[in-house]
Amino acid sequence: MLNMTFEELSGDYSQERMDTVVKALEEVLTSALPQGCITVGVYEAAKSLNVDPDNVVLCILATDDDDIKDVALQIHFTLIQAFCCENDINILRVNNTRRLAEILGGGGKQSGGEPLDLHCVLVTSPLSTSWKDPALSKLNRFCRESRCMDQWVPIINLPER
Repeated sequence: MLNMTFEELSGDYSQERMDTVVKALEEVLTSALPQGCITVGVYEAAKSLNVDPDNVVLCILATDDDDIKDVALQIHFTLIQAFCCENDINILRVNNTRRLAEILGGGGKQSGGEPLDLHCVLVTSPLSTSWKDPALSKLNRFCRESRCMDQWVPIINLPER
């Protein structure tokens, strides 16, 4: 440890920080799911944002390598990002929809066997309480720090398990 350069130390810190953020994201999603506080799908998210944006605490935009070339999806993302920025909703980009499906349970399939549209996931606050989740606080702090570094939509690498 004494022989490590600053770059090596900061790289370790960055990886440790990212691991903490990934764990916090997993905790937020797994605790919000049984409370019915997850909205999945680009169109469903747009409807929810239109109806009650003040209730949305986090917007997750997810892609895989193939999705980068999908112009329509990128346009939807741009519009959702703009809306979220206007309404002070934290946004994260996630690069692994398969892992996101695992975290949300069900392997990314609807009850009828149709694939879920996991490109946009909203986390809303339970209506009955104000949500005081330490994991959500970590994500909010990460988003705020990222914005201070002019990274308005931070990207999180969800590792396979």
